[in-house]
Amino acid sequence: MKQYKLLTPGPLTTTESVKKEMMFDHCTWDNDYKQITQDIRAGLLKLAHVDEDIYTAILMQGSGTFGVESVLTSSVGKKDKLLIAANGAYGERMEDIAKHAGIAYEIYHQDYDKVPDAKVIEKILEEDQTITHVSMVHSETTSGILNDIASVTKVVKAQGRTMIVDAMSSFAGVDIPVGDLGIDFLISSANKCIQGVPGFSFILAKKEALMKTKGQARSLSLDLYDQWETMNKDGKWRFTSPTHVVLAFAQAMKELEEEGGIPARSKRYYDNNREIIKRFKEMGFETYIDEEHQGPIITTFLFPQDCNYTFEEMYEYIKDRGYAIYPGKVTEAATFRIGNIGEIYKEDVEKLCSIVKEFLEAK
Repeated sequence: MKQYKLLTPGPLTTTESVKKEMMFDHCTWDNDYKQITQDIRAGLLKLAHVDEDIYTAILMQGSGTFGVESVLTSSVGKKDKLLIAANGAYGERMEDIAKHAGIAYEIYHQDYDKVPDAKVIEKILEEDQTITHVSMVHSETTSGILNDIASVTKVVKAQGRTMIVDAMSSFAGVDIPVGDLGIDFLISSANKCIQGVPGFSFILAKKEALMKTKGQARSLSLDLYDQWETMNKDGKWRFTSPTHVVLAFAQAMKELEEEGGIPARSKRYYDNNREIIKRFKEMGFETYIDEEHQGPIITTFLFPQDCNYTFEEMYEYIKDRGYAIYPGKVTEAATFRIGNIGEIYKEDVEKLCSIVKEFLEAK
């Protein structure tokens, strides 16, 4: 199979050393395997800058959406109400979860190229005292926008509500002071900025908020409290864990530290992102998101109005030369997306730009 690098928001290109960890078949009952789980949990708390007496980490089988669904269906009780702040497909997916689970909710829709306004959320909370929980996405990869979770969390916590953040594609790529902000639940995934492979999500939970979820989950397998209670004893997962993925993730966490932690990785991502934007603008592409709100994970570009090619043509040309880009997900505009997380470096950015330039010159 022809190899190529992924310019996507995850799954992403991983190191050979991370992939090699999956060559080992591990027993879930072994104490050394359970210790790996505990080490991962402790390491995640350090990355989040939280006190282990106040916060805990729970690993949950499945993709990032499984983690989001676990939190929403476990934390929002039958007498509670959820406010969803959505400015993209992943915020809207929370609404889909709420509908399926029978969760009482209200949704605040914002345009895809604008961040949810903390003042609007504050007004909604003041007018509707039945709202108990607020959820939003940090890095909305539909567009590449980076939402202002700090301002929103401040408003939510000032009004005594529970704050849920989907930091799927931003955690460890953007430094998030979870404890200082007072976030109650933060969800991310193994195959994003820590640069592991797909297979589990993880939740950083304030213990006070987690305790309130006991006995109210709408799902057996996604019961967040029960998952924590079992895992917290000795690292054993409730049901079969993705052993190969866990081993790969443990290695990926070591490599994050070796790179220089979140500050170094975040700088690499930001540098990649800004260089891609600069070079693509020189080739005639404009960004969908303005510079102030553009996140470092993925960028949505607008097709020039007079272009004489399709995304499929451009995609195949680029993939044949070693890279895979992403189609657009913004419905009202003709777009495509370039991700820059994972094992992507300056030389990859330069190579990508030269390939795109060759493609345009051939048209």
